[in-house]
Amino acid sequence: MKGKILVVDDELSIRDLFADTFNDAGYEVRAAETGEQALEILKQERIDVIFLDLRLFGMNGIELCRKIRKTNPISIIYAMTGWAALFEIEECREAGFDDFFTKPLRYEILS
Repeated sequence: MKGKILVVDDELSIRDLFADTFNDAGYEVRAAETGEQALEILKQERIDVIFLDLRLFGMNGIELCRKIRKTNPISIIYAMTGWAALFEIEECREAGFDDFFTKPLRYEILS
C-alpha cells in the first residue's frame, strides 16, 4: 500500500469514485459521510491525504478542516465543492486546506 486516503462527502457516488480510483492505484481508502464519522476514523488511524466536501450535513468542511488540523497538522487536506462561489479560496487556506477542487471532479484529475 502506498498510503491511506480519507474522502469525506455526503454523496455516495463521490466516495465510490475515490475508492475505485485510489484503490486501483494502490492506496487504502477510507470514506465518511459526515464530519463526525471522519473524526472517528482519524482517532483510530493515521491518514496521509484527506479530501473534504465543503458542504456537509452538520459540521461543514471548513469547520472540519480546522478540527483536523489541530490533531493532524501534517496531513494533506483538499477541499471539494460544487458551490465554489460560496467558499472563497482564501477562507479554505485560512482553515488549513492545502488546495481546492470544484465538482464535478473529473477522473483525470484524480488519477
